[in-house]
Amino acid sequence: MNTSRQGLLFGVAAYTLWGLFPLYFRLLESSSALEILLHRLLWTLPLCLLITRVSGAVRELRTLLRDRRRVATLAGAAGVLAVNSGCYVYAVNSGHIIEASLGYFINPLVTVTLAVLVLRERLRPLQWAAVSLGVLSVAVLTVDYGRLPWIALVLAGSFALYGLIKKQVGGDVGAVVGLTTESLTLGPVAAAGLAVYVATGHGTFTDDAPWHPVLLAVGGVTVAGPLLLFAASARRIPLTTIGLLQYLTPVLQLLIGVLLFHEAMPASRWSGFVLIWIALVLLSADGLRRRSTEKAAAAPAPEPVARGQ
Repeated sequence: MNTSRQGLLFGVAAYTLWGLFPLYFRLLESSSALEILLHRLLWTLPLCLLITRVSGAVRELRTLLRDRRRVATLAGAAGVLAVNSGCYVYAVNSGHIIEASLGYFINPLVTVTLAVLVLRERLRPLQWAAVSLGVLSVAVLTVDYGRLPWIALVLAGSFALYGLIKKQVGGDVGAVVGLTTESLTLGPVAAAGLAVYVATGHGTFTDDAPWHPVLLAVGGVTVAGPLLLFAASARRIPLTTIGLLQYLTPVLQLLIGVLLFHEAMPASRWSGFVLIWIALVLLSADGLRRRSTEKAAAAPAPEPVARGQ
């Protein structure tokens, strides 16, 4: 199997897993969103340490841990990702899967906005049109919900901020080592949080043994698995392909919310989603056109053909 096909399969697997998470979290609805989050953070740590050992990245991890600036940056990224994960679990188990899917549809637009606000990048015309439609969509959905779609905004903002922070770390940090470092910063916090949670009589880990404890412990795999698959995919296929694959996750979430859990989806809500989809088409078209222009500019000029005398 060639590298590009492998990358495509890894990417599809990562985004499909993220899209199917509502089915997993609903199995844990007897636990609070906070308890599920703490277990996910806790069980990610031993899994990442094991993967680090098996992959032979222990030396790379030790080198990274001596770099306090990078460790602090990754700790910040881990905190933002924890906010994203906790909000998502809450959304699923409180009946807001559709709003959660909206967050991941909005995410590329928030990423572009952050690039302008933080990195001082300039938007191209199609990007301006896409962001404007995104703002209009949020306004339409605010009227529909009778409130700001805060779950969607928190999910979109936190995931975009996570990507921005990770970009500051540098591309030479491997995915396994980076994720392990993030887990090392939050694992002890999660363990302490769970200890308090159990001591106050709120823990559900021993309920319905053995399945409920197993499902909670599997939370570590649900964090590390898709992230590592995504990293493997990003190394093998162009970012434009990754950009198109990412829409697989919110599409699956939307279908699960509408078809399996029968969440309300009135016409006014559909109109807000349609505006987002149009914005994403514009954003994708801009990305593809820019890539085509860059490839054309990078191509070597044709050699002049000798003319006969």
